[in-house]
Amino acid sequence: MTAIARERTAMERRALSRPMSLALADGVLHDGRTIFDYGCGRGGDVRRLRHLGFDVAGWDPAFAPADPVTEADVVNLGYVINVVEDPRERTETLRRAWALARSVMVVAGRMAWEQQHLRGEARADGVVTSRNTFQKFYEQDELRGWIDGTLETRSVPAAPGVFYVFRDDTEAQHYLARRHRRRVSVPRVRRSEALYELHQVALAPLIDFVADRGRLPRTGEMDPTDLDAVFGSIKAAFGVVRRVTGEEHWEALRRVRAEELLVFLALAAFGGRPAFGQLPADIQADVRDFFGTYRAACDKADSLLFGTGDMSQVSAACAVAEVGKLTPEALYVHVSAMGRLPALLRVYEGCATTLAGSVDGANLVKLNRLKPKVSYMSYPDFERAPHPALAESVVASIRELRVDVRDYRDRDNPPVLHRKELFLSSDHPLRERFARLTTQEERFGLFEDSESIGTAAGWAAALSGRGLTLRGHRVVRTNGAAAGA
Repeated sequence: MTAIARERTAMERRALSRPMSLALADGVLHDGRTIFDYGCGRGGDVRRLRHLGFDVAGWDPAFAPADPVTEADVVNLGYVINVVEDPRERTETLRRAWALARSVMVVAGRMAWEQQHLRGEARADGVVTSRNTFQKFYEQDELRGWIDGTLETRSVPAAPGVFYVFRDDTEAQHYLARRHRRRVSVPRVRRSEALYELHQVALAPLIDFVADRGRLPRTGEMDPTDLDAVFGSIKAAFGVVRRVTGEEHWEALRRVRAEELLVFLALAAFGGRPAFGQLPADIQADVRDFFGTYRAACDKADSLLFGTGDMSQVSAACAVAEVGKLTPEALYVHVSAMGRLPALLRVYEGCATTLAGSVDGANLVKLNRLKPKVSYMSYPDFERAPHPALAESVVASIRELRVDVRDYRDRDNPPVLHRKELFLSSDHPLRERFARLTTQEERFGLFEDSESIGTAAGWAAALSGRGLTLRGHRVVRTNGAAAGA
């Protein structure tokens, strides 16, 4: 039997690999952390990360066998395990890489849906290709189970096929808590107040802290010296901020941060919810401030989590959501508006994220009202195209612990979107523009046959049948004349 040519799987990358791009975006890679690429192939990630200013090294048995294998804060094991044909060696590779990671290891493997694009001969638990390379393909939960069982730890899905394995559970909890937080703007000053105007610089760190946490800082979380000298205490200082900027925003922000904490605690149950003392100190303070006791917070979180198993509760929450396009089957929401959903729906979607991780390029989320299923849909031209075509859908079936991908890029007649404004929050900067287009299209009766216009060909036929075309987000006559009422 001819030996497998593993070195042929090494790619010449033109950009940072997907696992390293995710780690950078998620804050797993940050200034001051060293990186080691275990199985670096041709070294593309090493060069690009070094260019970004990181202290990074790598080793590869084919392309850099003489380079030293060293410990690092972050170890990348990107698309290595899937090319190893011996299951025992595959396991040892994972363990050796993990032994080098001081803080976190990033593990990536190829997913089962990718096999449809590969021709080859089945061998052992994988496929031998025509180039005599080997590929092992994984289901999402299979890969996670193998990582967790081999390392006797709990990995965190970053995306389909990509997992983070943290040394310190505190860092894992911080990452998970950040994943369910949304940006909330700081209110503008409504009226002048001399004390505020004079001390804006000193007040800025306090405002930023409360905007981030939804509560006042506790002892040790912020230096109170400047504020104590002027206002007497941090509480008094923030009293001035509240009077000048208005009470309503800060109360709403507090509710948002409290709900985000409940979402985090509800989803933490999947990995074995940590004891109170195992939580990061700032999250412990959040719990005490928002809920009084950890038990009270966990009870509320459990109520949310159990509610996601009752599709009647999920459906009812979809029906009262302030954002999204509601259909009898599902609620469709743009990713920018996910933080506006009721807490129950955010936990419901979080269950899918716990299974699938974050989905690259997804900008629309479909929350099924009938089955425990969440779809992440990618419309690359959502903002530019008046009716963007669906490129890819990643479907997380929560009850079956299954992740499937449906690729629409090569289809002649892909599904297209209508009424884009309905997916967005009321304050989204593009909502008004999209709504104007919808009003025009309704005026011309373009939505009368709702079944036929759901695909690119059907929509094109509806336009041409009325002598219309689109120019950006405007309806015009096919002869170029303006399409009036």
